[in-house]
Amino acid sequence: MTDLPTRRARRLAEASQAAAAEQRARAAAAEPPTVAIDLRAPAPVPEIVTGRRRDPGVGGSRAVGGDETADRTRVMGILNVTPDSFSDGGLHLAVDAAIAHARDLVAAGADLVDVGGESTRPGAERVPLEVEQERVLPVVRQLVSEGIAVSVDTMNAATAERAVEAGAVIVNDVSGGLADPDMVRVVRDTGTGFVVVHWRGHSDRMYRNAEYTRAVEEVRREVELRVAELIVLGVREEQVVIDPGLGFAKQGAQNWEILASYERFASIGLPVLVAASRKRFLDGVGSAAGAPPRDRDLATAAISLLAAERGAWGVRVHDPAPTRAVLDVWDAWRAART
Repeated sequence: MTDLPTRRARRLAEASQAAAAEQRARAAAAEPPTVAIDLRAPAPVPEIVTGRRRDPGVGGSRAVGGDETADRTRVMGILNVTPDSFSDGGLHLAVDAAIAHARDLVAAGADLVDVGGESTRPGAERVPLEVEQERVLPVVRQLVSEGIAVSVDTMNAATAERAVEAGAVIVNDVSGGLADPDMVRVVRDTGTGFVVVHWRGHSDRMYRNAEYTRAVEEVRREVELRVAELIVLGVREEQVVIDPGLGFAKQGAQNWEILASYERFASIGLPVLVAASRKRFLDGVGSAAGAPPRDRDLATAAISLLAAERGAWGVRVHDPAPTRAVLDVWDAWRAART
């Protein structure tokens, strides 16, 4: 395993070269671009991203650089400021209710709170930009003022930019920057962390795109190519966290195949976020079939433990308490082995 960093660097370089060649081909068919040289120092990447990277070796149990304090899977608490999210739509739509729930998430063990104002459940329709910002920005500002680490769950560059200006440290974009071309500029120029989710289209049509010959390898390749494109466009590798996009353009069994092949995504060499919480493919696993989504929290916690054991950078959950409990047990177990 000692040559793993070299091999993954070579793969990323090859993918970057392929993406660069495609960019050059596009440019050749257009007017010659005007190149602006930016002499400013790059914006610092938030520690919550760079301080969490883990070695993708056996078990993923060694922190890069040997810093054991960085070797702990982050818990990202979900805060949907929406009327129509599949699990908790309407519960936290009012600003005061959203802020109160965010505090509860942190008290239950969340390391950061992921604030979203647009549902991405299957079949969801897009929300006007101004509505999304009215829902999200007051919550972000208040949470940041209380010292809570915040990520913003958005596909809109304008919302991401304003949220980062308000203090959000991560942009969690379920489209990986594909829904809004300006997202790359925002991420590049601000230096914020960027969760790049595998995506094949908006919620109203994503299941029509859930056709794969070899789901794991196709999703992995698409994620790797998207990261390479972002690097070509100026986003730094250390800003990126990858998410294989469970539930997005994937049907039930395909999600389990991706989870069971976690190491294939870790081998890309970037931090991995696992976002399985309460999703439809968990229905009937560890709880009765057809039960409310909140009954899937134990199954979610089990996935969180398996992801942490394999070295996940983070897990995204609706209820941090059971996940935090199992991760604390896992940390104690590991500590006793060393």
